[in-house]
Order: sequence, then structure tokens, then C-alpha cells
Amino acid sequence: MRRQSISFTEPNDEWLKSQVDSKEYSSKSELVNDLIRQARSQQKQIDLIRLKLDKAEKSGFTTESKSEILKQSKSMLDE
Repeated sequence: MRRQSISFTEPNDEWLKSQVDSKEYSSKSELVNDLIRQARSQQKQIDLIRLKLDKAEKSGFTTESKSEILKQSKSMLDE
């Protein structure tokens, strides 16, 4: 694992400390890595949605109802 040195604002550092103190995480490093994993996962979902929107825009019109489209979109976010 690579070692890095980063600086935090005081409120962010206090929040990190509180998470470690509450035993949610064993260290700030573990917490920061988890936050990065979450952000990467969210970015993948955003990228997928953008691809689907781009494909949909290029495909033309749909006969699906708004509720059907919404249901499909929500199911993709759960993946």
C-alpha cells in the first residue's frame, strides 16, 4: 500500500476523529479509503447513467410510460 501525507481542514479532521473514536473505523486511513471506494462506485453509476442517457437520446422516442422508465432507472441504481 502506498503511503501519502494529506492535510484536512479542522472540521473534517474532527469528523474523521469522531468516526474512528466511535469505532466505525479503526483508523483515518481506513475511513478515507472507504470514502474513496464509495466515490469510485458512485462515479461508475454516474458514468453508466450518462451512457444510458446518451444511448436513449440517440435511439429516438419510446412507448414506455414515465413510471416504467423510473422503475427501470431505480433498478439500475440498485445494481
